Amino acid sequence: MFTGLVEATAPLISLTPAGTGARLVVGAPLHNGPAWDVRRGASISVLGACLSVVDRGPAGEMVFDLSSETLARTRLGRLPVGALVNLERAMQLGDRLDGHIVSGHVDGLGRIVELRDAGDGGWRVAFEVHAGGERYLVDKGSVTLDGISLTVIEPRGRRFEVAVVPITWEKTNLSRARVGDEVHVESDLVAKWIERLLPPAR
Repeated sequence: MFTGLVEATAPLISLTPAGTGARLVVGAPLHNGPAWDVRRGASISVLGACLSVVDRGPAGEMVFDLSSETLARTRLGRLPVGALVNLERAMQLGDRLDGHIVSGHVDGLGRIVELRDAGDGGWRVAFEVHAGGERYLVDKGSVTLDGISLTVIEPRGRRFEVAVVPITWEKTNLSRARVGDEVHVESDLVAKWIERLLPPAR
């Protein structure tokens, strides 16, 4: 489980076919804190997708195996070398939950439809989610985009906005975002469980 608070970014080093899947290598985390002591088997959110570390490189690189299911549901298999990915280590019991509960299971792909400078160092960004994802969009509710916990503003159908504060803009891949870019979408986990447990609406 994760919180959606990105700890670091890292460049994609390589992506190579491996059986029916692929092997993904990302560089050492780019951040100002101490080096990550990440063991093999640890869960890392990479652009919002929960992946397991299968190896470490001599310079702190992290190696992940991508299944065919992961390749089908995400854009990880289409990322160019050098692309910046958001990283978050799994939360620990007792940690502050500063974002919201994030599983690291991507529901679908959305896209950026507008970028506006808010004039205070922050940005307003409009997104469009995949078909069916709109039912989980609630004004002031939570959504995870590329592993970032964000607050939904004024959803209209499949479209909504978020207000990105300067620290989030600087610490995530949003600083490189362009209109038309795809993003991984994870809808609020609590909303999905409630929907599953309640009888269908008539």
